[in-house]
Amino acid sequence: MAALGENPRRVVALVAAAGQGTRLGAEIPKAYVSLRGKPLVVRSVQAMITSEVVDEVIVLVSPAMEDFACTLLAKSGLLDAEIPVRLVHGGGERADSVWAGLQAIADEDAVVLIHDAARALTPPGMIARVTRAVLEGEDAVIPVQPVADTIKRVHDHLVVETPARADLRAVQTPQGFDLRTLRAANRAYFGDPAPGFTATDDASLMEWFGARVACVQGDPMAFKITTALDYQLARSVTDQAEPTIFEVPDV
Repeated sequence: MAALGENPRRVVALVAAAGQGTRLGAEIPKAYVSLRGKPLVVRSVQAMITSEVVDEVIVLVSPAMEDFACTLLAKSGLLDAEIPVRLVHGGGERADSVWAGLQAIADEDAVVLIHDAARALTPPGMIARVTRAVLEGEDAVIPVQPVADTIKRVHDHLVVETPARADLRAVQTPQGFDLRTLRAANRAYFGDPAPGFTATDDASLMEWFGARVACVQGDPMAFKITTALDYQLARSVTDQAEPTIFEVPDV
């Protein structure tokens, strides 16, 4: 781990790429859609490597896409990178995929980063910022951005609350965790979920478990590519030509 000095803890990144991402409207799962010549999952793995703080990358894939994902990563040279990159089968839900990835990490004392492949333009510096905060002692760290819009809480089509915007933050990934604590939270959650509680991300699971969740500065470039409009924004801030919007890479 080059950039963060001599801290002996290993840093393992889980890149979630097992979902379908149907809201993008592509003919293939979102993680494999090409953005100016590079699939989103390839860009996300490259960012982890470029951050110089990650010792291993585990890509969470569906069994149906395993061969295709392996071909893409190999063609991009990522399977021959200085740090190991390997594939692990994800589950039907994101939480199941993350749990599978956590179980695949051998070192109990590791720091784990959990990242959405759809946040393909996340700057390596932000990845390092999250990692540093966990290495300095936090059990859970999330990158956040201020909320620009006024947010309403609505029930049955009626506004019931307008939270103070100054107190709201939009959460990005990667989220960073002490692996031992996150594993314990997952065991508790899957063993006896709280009534009416569904973890929407790994940080919310840690909140439910009683762990403190710290925030660091996020980055506008870490936006999630979910819809066709997001995709067009991502294309506008990259600078290589690509023939078609949803071109499947030639593998």
